[in-house]
Amino acid sequence: MKVVLRDDVTGVGKRGDIVSVADGYARNNLIPSGSAIAASDGITDQAARMRSARDLRDAKDRDSAVAIAQRLVPMVITIAAKSGRAGKLFGSVTPTEIVTAVERQSSVVIDRHALLAHEPIKELGEHRVGVRLHHDVTFELQIEVVSE
Repeated sequence: MKVVLRDDVTGVGKRGDIVSVADGYARNNLIPSGSAIAASDGITDQAARMRSARDLRDAKDRDSAVAIAQRLVPMVITIAAKSGRAGKLFGSVTPTEIVTAVERQSSVVIDRHALLAHEPIKELGEHRVGVRLHHDVTFELQIEVVSE
């Protein structure tokens, strides 16, 4: 069955796409939830408008992400933490602490889920943390952890 997606559906497509899915999936899941409508001849114009609106919104989001990245890349974000004599931290620096420090030092608000920290920061010194603000915009944030 051909349907026009009204929302982004993981594994199926994005808003405005005309996709073929199993009849049961369309009738029992997509259409009742409002995520899709059955494709007909008159619906293709509406699908084109949905796609163009999606593309405009995506371009605007990408531009704002690039502007934020250009602002944060040259900065060094300083975070004070309690540490022992050997430079080991009591605990670790969490993504929430990183986001709070970024907001306090640069007035830029980013979501903690945008951080690509694979391992916790447990030592004093300089560290790099990946940030993905948009699927096309990824950069490294420079963090310096100093003793409190």
